[in-house]
Amino acid sequence: MHLHILGICGTFMGGIAAIARQAGHTVTGCDSNVYPPMSTQLEAQGIRLIEGFGVEQLGLKPDIWVVGNVVTRGRQPLMEALLDRGLPYISGPQWLAENVLRETNSPHARRSGSLPPEGAHRPPWDGPAAGKWVLAVAGTHGKTTTASMLAWILEDCGLSPGYLIGGVPMNFGVSARLAGSSTPDSPFFVIEADEYDTAFFDKRSKFVHYHPRTVILNNLEYDHADIFPDLAAIETQFHHLVRTVPAAGLIVANGREASLERVLRRGCWTPVEYFGNASPLPTGEGPGVREPRWHADNVTESTFDVHLGEALQGRVEWTLQGEHNRMNALAAIAAARHAGVPAQDACAALGRFENVKRRMELRGEVKGVKIFDDFAHHPTAIATTLAGLRASVGQARILAVLEPRSNTMKLGVMKALLADSLKDADRVFCYSGGIDWDAAGALAPLGDQASTHADLGELVEAIAGTARPGDQVLVMSNGGFGGIHERLLKRLAE
Repeated sequence: MHLHILGICGTFMGGIAAIARQAGHTVTGCDSNVYPPMSTQLEAQGIRLIEGFGVEQLGLKPDIWVVGNVVTRGRQPLMEALLDRGLPYISGPQWLAENVLRETNSPHARRSGSLPPEGAHRPPWDGPAAGKWVLAVAGTHGKTTTASMLAWILEDCGLSPGYLIGGVPMNFGVSARLAGSSTPDSPFFVIEADEYDTAFFDKRSKFVHYHPRTVILNNLEYDHADIFPDLAAIETQFHHLVRTVPAAGLIVANGREASLERVLRRGCWTPVEYFGNASPLPTGEGPGVREPRWHADNVTESTFDVHLGEALQGRVEWTLQGEHNRMNALAAIAAARHAGVPAQDACAALGRFENVKRRMELRGEVKGVKIFDDFAHHPTAIATTLAGLRASVGQARILAVLEPRSNTMKLGVMKALLADSLKDADRVFCYSGGIDWDAAGALAPLGDQASTHADLGELVEAIAGTARPGDQVLVMSNGGFGGIHERLLKRLAE
């Protein structure tokens, strides 16, 4: 099959391109921003890339046109031509579901399947029609990190999963693969289950296509203000996901989230395991089948014990920071156990987990000043990331550098929460270029602690002029931020 992918350079669609290529398909694609590192990664796999969405690409005559959600009506001439000519097109999530996740002709679908060991859930394997055992990770925050943890646990324990993740797990070095080399017919596939809409012609959340057997509901709060009017609308989409999980599956849910409890109260037909040290409901109440909660105990900066109810399951010894990452780990351990990995082995595997690029990634150190890069772009993620860094560095100065770049942040929907989310920083530098709301006003509660800069060069100079040996500079953005990390390192070295 020849696929031509519109919007191929996004992380998700680029991952689909890589998986399709590994499955033996011919893959070409186009985008308006064809540049490294994604362009070089795709070209290295024999994927031809075309700049722009010109109608001349009709001459490629692929078997199917795969359309990313960057494509909208009236903006890309190629899409308009496809519609005019009645040519076959499909969304990325639907193509993945039909050709990878529920494919019945691949070796993994022909095997009888292996069930988890005693003590874990034992969902029946449904034979030739079952397709992949999909483990989906959904939530407002932590999807990429938790999915990376889960994929690594399965890999480290010999299950060799395929995966598609919205970042680059450093243990793997790539964001997607069809399956591992040690077990190419592995039935397991880990996917970051995004609630953003599928395509301009399919406004359902991407995750409704995946039909997971195991699903993590990591957390849920308001985001994506460009497509969702309120939190209730997102909760409806999450319940659509819950409706697709079989009774023989497992839902792993954050027991601290009232929003997730509301979702499950709408109807739940699947066993539920909760994680977290607090739950909005007493044990024995609520939807689904409530198991003893997963929780962490004896927490230090680099270790914690994992319990299921009162029973000790193992100890995690690692380098990651923060309560949010402990919660991510609990969810990943519970999901891996459902796939047959004993919790003790999962804990040991997390000791070898190397995190994800752009998640508290140290980009360099110059004259005693460390520059970190993080993907945080929502006030909650900003606060938890800063809290984790503060717990790690103690009294050292933290200089927080923020680019409000996500669609939600650009709209200013979260501006009232911004100042409080940055309270753990000693100084705050906000890039205000590209937004039309008053960033200085939003950060006014921080007083002289915060400054805003519409010019990137001036921002770099302000940070460099403030930084001193021992400082921790935390750069937070969901984009490239104009190469600010390299610019800062170069300026500090002068």
